[in-house]
Amino acid sequence: MGRPSTKPKDLRDGYYIEVRNKNKKTGGVKVRRDTVDQLKLAIEEYRDIKDVEILGKSTNGKFSPIPGLES
Repeated sequence: MGRPSTKPKDLRDGYYIEVRNKNKKTGGVKVRRDTVDQLKLAIEEYRDIKDVEILGKSTNGKFSPIPGLES
């Protein structure tokens, strides 16, 4: 057994949201979708039972805002 990696994982290109339990600040899970329409469906699916934060569109590891979607 070796030591675990300390380098953070690279994120794939796509649209990201972070989903966590209500009223919690840590422990969120990043959810990636390929298209904005798929992302909107995921937001609607999780919004009732979890806190959803829109992270944006990831391109080469950098997030940019998604026009038309607010946090």
